[in-house]
Amino acid sequence: MTYTVIGVSPEDGRLGIGIATYSLGVGGYCPFIERGVAALSTQAFANPALGPPAAAALREGKDPEAVLARLAAEDPGFAFRQVVIATAGGRVAAHTGPRTRPWSGHVTGDGFAAFGNVLAGERTVDAMADAWKDRAGDDLPERLLATLEAGRDAGGQANADGTHLTERSAALVVRGADIVEDLDLRVDLHEAAVDELRRLHDIYRVYLPYYALRARLPAETPPQDAWARENDPAAN
Repeated sequence: MTYTVIGVSPEDGRLGIGIATYSLGVGGYCPFIERGVAALSTQAFANPALGPPAAAALREGKDPEAVLARLAAEDPGFAFRQVVIATAGGRVAAHTGPRTRPWSGHVTGDGFAAFGNVLAGERTVDAMADAWKDRAGDDLPERLLATLEAGRDAGGQANADGTHLTERSAALVVRGADIVEDLDLRVDLHEAAVDELRRLHDIYRVYLPYYALRARLPAETPPQDAWARENDPAAN
């Protein structure tokens, strides 16, 4: 009961994941990114232990399809899982196991994948894929978040009798070459988690230049409240 977008920024190789689900605390459980290597998510019957060996195999030069084949051979529960990998070079491989709960599936394209399980229907991932393509000019975090919102607006999650399942947790994770510019935002429990993730992102992004300044030039960094009075309209 999760829908997810994984994407690569072609300009700088940043890797990102946007994810929303009825389950709780998804940001600490499903997404996995190794800087400069790949982003992946395990979901449906998630197994976060698959992330490190997948990244290790990719570092050895295995292509994503071969990595999925290795995971399938080593994980007896692989048929119950969705596992999607996107490398920093833009290669994508996706697995939706035959024992995931319907509707489940994925759409992949150039440097991205939209996928989910226990969804209202295929329209959820189709809308996400369309949004990803339509927002090609956006910065990666905004593009991921807009894609999540498109999935929500297209029906999101639904159980077997068609009852909508609200998003109770969501996350937005972006990793690039510079750790100072990473983004890791999580909503662990909220009755409209995608809405709350948007609110959090729109506030937090104002402060990104401040946090970068604090890391790089501490002697030149003013107190945060003083900086906020000059740069954050909401602080005034």
